[in-house]
Amino acid sequence: MNRIGLMGGTFDPIHYGHLLVAEEVRQIFSLDKVIFVPAKIPPHKINKKISDPEDRYIMVLLATLDNPFFEVSRLEIDKEGVSYTIDTVRQFKEKLGKDSQLFFITGVDIILDLQAWKEPEELLRLCRFIAVTRAGYDLEVLRRKLPKEFLERIDIVRIPSPPISSTDIRKRVRRGESIKYLVPPLVEEFIKKKGLYLV
Repeated sequence: MNRIGLMGGTFDPIHYGHLLVAEEVRQIFSLDKVIFVPAKIPPHKINKKISDPEDRYIMVLLATLDNPFFEVSRLEIDKEGVSYTIDTVRQFKEKLGKDSQLFFITGVDIILDLQAWKEPEELLRLCRFIAVTRAGYDLEVLRRKLPKEFLERIDIVRIPSPPISSTDIRKRVRRGESIKYLVPPLVEEFIKKKGLYLV
């Protein structure tokens, strides 16, 4: 059975923290590949300003070129309207067939609100969740917030990821500061060429 990781996100921009998490999870859980799924319109960012979907998709492509275990999907980019995880997982399940087991990779902080997601019970039936956290995070918060039947379908993994955030990168670009070693060189060049995050 193929073990496939799905990593959704806005990726505005994708950075080394995302890539490190994907590679570590791939190895820890013996995944055959990790598919990055950039969102066109994330439900939690409907009223927030985000970069053009095509620019974000291209940045993810550029960032993952050198890893044969990484793929990038246009599924949500080409979809009309808001991107809900349950719809994405259903489509991957249908496309990949019964011979594939799906693992949805996300951060512990994001998974805290899982009960408010669209059809969370069905989502947990269709795939396992891999919740990534950093050392020192109080996992009791997660155990208090989510019911036992949810926690049984969630694997928690601690990864020593660097303190990088897309928000900080955008601010640095706006201030004219360097983003070298925060994003892959091709992504840095693309940001400069397109003039992203300057306003």
